[in-house]
Amino acid sequence: MKIRFLSANEQKLAEVRKILEPVGVEVLPIARRIEEIQTENELDLVRDKLTKAFSLIGRPLFVEHTGLYLDGLNGLPAGLTRIFWNRLDADRFTALVQGLDSQAVTAKTVLGYCDGRKMYQFSGELRGTIAAEPAGTRGFQWDCVFIPEGYDQTFAEMGELKNEISMRRIALDRFATFLKTSRSVA
Repeated sequence: MKIRFLSANEQKLAEVRKILEPVGVEVLPIARRIEEIQTENELDLVRDKLTKAFSLIGRPLFVEHTGLYLDGLNGLPAGLTRIFWNRLDADRFTALVQGLDSQAVTAKTVLGYCDGRKMYQFSGELRGTIAAEPAGTRGFQWDCVFIPEGYDQTFAEMGELKNEISMRRIALDRFATFLKTSRSVA
């Protein structure tokens, strides 16, 4: 089965392919960036992004948004994670979080899929902490600072293990199950 994925992020595309292709889903990339609404509500953000993407493409496709929900900031930056991360860097981000009363965090991925008739959302969450200092490569956003619960390495240090346990994996597994049982894929 083939499915379109709108993302201008090559690393995200690579992860999505590594997770979906072994279960028989070929990911067709659409390298476009959609102007995202600025909201902490990731469900609204994904719904808006999906609506805009579908109006551009006119074919069934999915979009994705992943954010961090810091306990010490009452769940922020949430849907604003990319902006927050881009304004800071890994070192300033970790310094900020170390100054909070908690370094605990939830990483959450929300996928939105539109078959032309209806929109569907799938999510995955993973608890963890923010490292005291960045570790591993810094090429993929906050992977160098997120340590999943039960592990002692950041995502950036884990290599392929990340794709087996991540919040993106959880959301994509739910999406793949839906695709296999649905007749709404075209």
